[in-house]
Amino acid sequence: MNDFDILDENEAADGELSPSAPTILYAENEIRLDVFCTEKTGKTRSNVKKLIDGGYITVNGNTVKAGKVLKAGDRVEMCEPKLETLDLTPVNIPLDIVYEDRDIAVINKPQGMIVHAGNGVKEPTLVNALLYHLDSLSGINGVIRPGIVHRIDKDTSGLLVVAKNDAAHLSLSEQIREKTAGRIYVALLEGVVKNDSGTISTLIGRSDKDRTMMAVKTVGRTAVTHYEVIKRYKDYTFCRFKLETGRTHQIRVHAKYMGHPVVGDPVYGYAKQAFKLNGQLLHAEKLELTHPSTGERMTFTAPLPDYFKEVLKKLDKKI
Repeated sequence: MNDFDILDENEAADGELSPSAPTILYAENEIRLDVFCTEKTGKTRSNVKKLIDGGYITVNGNTVKAGKVLKAGDRVEMCEPKLETLDLTPVNIPLDIVYEDRDIAVINKPQGMIVHAGNGVKEPTLVNALLYHLDSLSGINGVIRPGIVHRIDKDTSGLLVVAKNDAAHLSLSEQIREKTAGRIYVALLEGVVKNDSGTISTLIGRSDKDRTMMAVKTVGRTAVTHYEVIKRYKDYTFCRFKLETGRTHQIRVHAKYMGHPVVGDPVYGYAKQAFKLNGQLLHAEKLELTHPSTGERMTFTAPLPDYFKEVLKKLDKKI
């Protein structure tokens, strides 16, 4: 089980990275797109492939696969994620620190808090708060994302682990890759889900219509989500999710793909909402990992936020 949204140089959650000004090139003969871009830019093939998969490189205005064979005259447009100057000042924001020692800290992130800075983000982030409250943070992800091993969306609440040194960061990252660490989410979905449990397996990539959104696509990265029904209501379903992959917005995109978007989701949900909410009812309630230094298997849980519980109480009264 692994549903950490692993940091990737060409992915961003809330606080989206804006693309740089595009570079426009024209193919002179038949050649694979990834080979063409590698030769023209001097970048590695793997870096070019990430840009292609992320939709930052297009051919004649269309997103394509890295192996597409260009024809003479094809127009290749290339751009890259680009960060503004970011504020990394420590800020005294209250944090719910569930656990802390010299290697890690486990945080119960509230709805409405962005994990790390990005283009257009003006308000303080979780990183600003971590810099104030913790005595050290790993530096593997650079000065922009100190300590951040994985992330959850701004309006998703719940648990995430922070690395306080590089050794802990490497250990946690390895656990993520090997699928020995992960989280369990719960969410309230629109409508009544028919099956008691199931698995959704698709490709997910950036939406062609809106670069800040993700979508199920024919070209993208594999995304696998397991779900089970906790409780059914008249017009809603309370579900638990486990993920094998950690794609940006994965649960929210897959819930929409099922035809049952997450209640309160301002991006992938219904335009008209029955409840007054500030974001989606999606919560990372359980975190499991092996401690980087002691080897102890650790499990953490976080209760549902009050606003989430209030909605469930209202629905219980209607049963």
